[in-house]
Amino acid sequence: MSDSKTLVRYDVKDGVAYLTLDDPPANTYTHEMMRDLDEAILKARFDADVHVIVIVGNGEKFFCAGANIAMLQQAEPRWKYFFCLHANETLNRLEHTPKLVIAALNGHTVGGGLEIAMACDLRIARKGAGKVGLPEINLGVLPGTGGTQRFSRMVGKSKSIELMLTGELLSFEQAEELGVVNSVLETESLDDFHAQIHDYAKQFCPPNKAAKAAGRIKRSVQSGWEIPFESGLAVERELQQQLFESNDAKEGLDAYIEKRKPEFSAT
Repeated sequence: MSDSKTLVRYDVKDGVAYLTLDDPPANTYTHEMMRDLDEAILKARFDADVHVIVIVGNGEKFFCAGANIAMLQQAEPRWKYFFCLHANETLNRLEHTPKLVIAALNGHTVGGGLEIAMACDLRIARKGAGKVGLPEINLGVLPGTGGTQRFSRMVGKSKSIELMLTGELLSFEQAEELGVVNSVLETESLDDFHAQIHDYAKQFCPPNKAAKAAGRIKRSVQSGWEIPFESGLAVERELQQQLFESNDAKEGLDAYIEKRKPEFSAT
């Protein structure tokens, strides 16, 4: 692998930024890939033409199989600590970005791959394309990129402990039942999956939806989930005030009164 290779491709189409984990077949992440992902997240944040972010893996086999095991096996403990710290910071940055983030699960999503997906707001999977799970117990370690925290918040303490201790892998349908996956799409091909994901993401872009409001809803939930209720209400009020001052709020209210479909501009 060339040091100059970009391990996360960045493409924009119709207001949707695609961040493609690009080290097939397993798309395992190294520190270099995580730095590329971090940079792509920041690029999407600053891009005024981007309203939704989609993370997807290259190929049909894996969304992401997690951290590169050979890299971890060779690294010394101090370096691995800072590797995990940076990965935590990168996924927190993704989670805190005030734009909707969708994980398009094109294949197996295990270990650190599931940890990346759980830092996204929504997870849409391709039926029959793979499984999800946190099998780090089999390596003698724990899910160390937010896995123990996000997974337990999604499925509950007892069930998450059980699944992490057994290292069990779940079908996308089982993951949907637990609330880890939002929906599973029937597709004829990988191209069809990508097309359905694009159509799904576009519905949250202007003029269809008020993208600024979508981003603030996301931020209110993500921030409010981790703080006391009264503090969460304060965050909600501040974000609402930002929206009250937006052109989209005026357009939405005017369209309602005039009994017409709103045309949002994300301003």
